[in-house]
Amino acid sequence: MSRFASAETTLPSAATSSRLLLAVIGAASLAACAQSPVGRQRADLATTNRQASVERPHRVAALHPRPISRPHVHTDTVDAKPTASHGVASFYSDTETASGEKFDKNEMTAAHPTLPFGTRLRVTDVSSGRFVTVRVNDRGPFVRGRVVDISPSAAEALGMVDKGIANVRLDVVQ
Repeated sequence: MSRFASAETTLPSAATSSRLLLAVIGAASLAACAQSPVGRQRADLATTNRQASVERPHRVAALHPRPISRPHVHTDTVDAKPTASHGVASFYSDTETASGEKFDKNEMTAAHPTLPFGTRLRVTDVSSGRFVTVRVNDRGPFVRGRVVDISPSAAEALGMVDKGIANVRLDVVQ
């Protein structure tokens, strides 16, 4: 009998068969994961995000409404409310706000990531000292380092239209 003939007639050892069984189970598990609805949902979300970014890039960031920076809160008062924060302000224009009202470039309004709609903010340009009071009616900005987006009329009152952005201090008025 040849060497090959004797190898064919011997049975695999228990260790070899258990390894083979584990490999088959692992392959079946991977195949099941590839067919799971969770994997398909993630793939569907990825294509949706790409489509949304092409259509309205400023709204894609709204899918992740995480504040860039939070206003400081004094905890020694009974009704602790945010008082001030510092950062960069920009101005924007849109057709509809997150609060549902129509955007009006002539109103003194603003977009803030976390403050409730209707909150009045005093936005002070740190370099010039000029300030304007705006009402929060939208969400944003969703750009790292920016704390507020203001309407074009508020930007004009601050004198930041030519610059596009300004270092500001935010104070909650009401």
